[in-house]
Amino acid sequence: MPKTTGQKILFGLLMSFFMVLAMELYNTGLRMGGLTNAGIPIALRELLCMFPLCFVTSYFVGDPLAARLVARLQLPKEWPICGILARSSLTVCVMCPAMSLWATVLFHRPGIEFIPVWLQTVVCNFPMAFFWQIFFCGPLVRKIFRTLVPSAAAPVPAKKAAE
Repeated sequence: MPKTTGQKILFGLLMSFFMVLAMELYNTGLRMGGLTNAGIPIALRELLCMFPLCFVTSYFVGDPLAARLVARLQLPKEWPICGILARSSLTVCVMCPAMSLWATVLFHRPGIEFIPVWLQTVVCNFPMAFFWQIFFCGPLVRKIFRTLVPSAAAPVPAKKAAE
């Protein structure tokens, strides 16, 4: 989808924002025993800290590593959705532990229990991050991106357009 550096930055900012927003609401709800009106401002304050960390981590580590991992797979060319799902899945596999590391350092203050707290954070966050990315955030961000940057939309093959 994104072809230029500017497009990659825009796509990364959109993806980071929507992923961090959902994950901060989720984690605030976990910490408070459920998300309440009082928890929303807390999650939004944490968003201000985690959003730039997510974007920088994703842009310089997560996305390049996920792209290299996807390149090693044998994906069927006739099913482009396989590439999208593989890239999304592997990005979550890289970013969830990385962002859980940031969250452990910033919010949990684990002391000597750092590794167990970080692992627990990863285990709690991974299912939400995975399903949010695959079913909601990924499609939403791709739709917003295609709306904002129509030239980046993948052209429909002539054979498919004729059907």
